[in-house]
Order: sequence, then C-alpha cells, then structure tokens
Amino acid sequence: MKKTLLAAAAGCVLAVPVAVWWLVGDLSAAVPPGTELDRAIRPPAVDPWAERAAGIAAALVAVGTLALLVRASRQGRFDRRWWAALLPALVAGAVTGAGWRVVTAGTLGANIGAGLTIFLGGPLVALLLLWALGWSARLLLSRRAAR
Repeated sequence: MKKTLLAAAAGCVLAVPVAVWWLVGDLSAAVPPGTELDRAIRPPAVDPWAERAAGIAAALVAVGTLALLVRASRQGRFDRRWWAALLPALVAGAVTGAGWRVVTAGTLGANIGAGLTIFLGGPLVALLLLWALGWSARLLLSRRAAR
C-alpha cells in the first residue's frame, strides 16, 4: 500500500471519532439557568469556536480521505481486502465519538446512558478493534509470506 493511502486510512480512522463527536453535539438535559447537572464524567472545557473548528476539520478530513480510499479501491490502487480492517476501525471510532457525548452529558439524576454506553459500547469497540488488528496482521503476514 502506498504511503499516501496509508496516511489517508490513518487520517480517516483518527478523524471519524472527532467528526461524530461534533455532529452528535452536547446531549445535556435542557434545564433552567442555575440548575446543577449531574455528570458521569466532566468533559474538558473547550471553547465553542474550537469545538466547531475541530469538528468541521475532522468531518472534512474523514469525508476527503474516505473518498480518496474509495476511489483508489475502485481503480485497483487500494487492496479491497483492507476494507475488512478499515471499516471496523471506523465503526469503533464512530461508537467512541458518540459514546463520549453520552458519557459526558449532563443529566438530572443518574446518567443511565453512560452506564449502558460503557457496558455495551466498551466491549463492542474492543471487539471491533481486535478484529481490525487481527485482519491487518493477517494481511501483512500473508504479504510477507508471498515474498
């Protein structure tokens, strides 16, 4: 795989969680001013302009790199077998980005969504990443054996 396509795949995997995080937005409960919200995890303080800039940049990188990879795949420059590793990594990133918004949402009382996200989303992300790593290792080892 060419270095450009490798960088595109890595950029896409890194950009998807941030893009999804930004697209989901704050999930905190709408309450009257002055009401204290309960949080499972307090999110880091990020200025709205920085959040918007990071989200837009990540969305552009994700869409651009994905388009580049699809085009390269159709032209035969990107081995289609790598999609079996890349897609689970992208799904894991999307689950992580959305999950972070759920876990850091301010609620009135217990944040049940945070518990469910950690209980169900954590193992799902782990399985998806293990699959992606295993498939990548398989492709790399089969390529090495073919030499």
